[in-house]
Amino acid sequence: MTELRIELSSDRGSFEPGGEVVGNVSWNMATELHSTELRLFWFTRGKGTEDVGVVETCRFDRPSTTETRSFRFQLPDAPYSFSGKLISLIWGLELIAYPSKEVVRREIVVAPGGREVCLGSVPQIANKERGFSFTIR
Repeated sequence: MTELRIELSSDRGSFEPGGEVVGNVSWNMATELHSTELRLFWFTRGKGTEDVGVVETCRFDRPSTTETRSFRFQLPDAPYSFSGKLISLIWGLELIAYPSKEVVRREIVVAPGGREVCLGSVPQIANKERGFSFTIR
C-alpha cells in the first residue's frame, strides 16, 4: 500500500499573503524511500502557455517507509489566487516521494481575506453616435 498525505494545521485551506502555511506531511510506502520533498508553488491553468513558479522546497532526507514530518512555509505577498474566464492562478502544496516519484497535491488559496479573486466580465462602452464599441482593459 502506498499513501502520501498533506495535512494543514488549519482546515480552511485559505491564507493571507505574507502569512504562514503550517502542517504535517505523512507517507506509508511499500518500498524504501531515498527522500521526500514538499513544494510550495503556484501555477496557471487556462488558455495559452501555462506557467509554474516554485516558491520554496522542503526536503526530507532518509525517510522511513512510514513517517510523519512537520513543515512551515512563509507565503510571499504575491501573486494572489485568482480565477477568470481565460486563466486562473492556483497555489498548491505538492509532496513527492523518491525514487518512485509518486505525488500528492493539495490546492490552497492565497489572497486578501483568504478569498480567491474572481475576475468578472470586462464592461463594454458603446459610442452610439459613431457606431462602434470597445472593451476597457
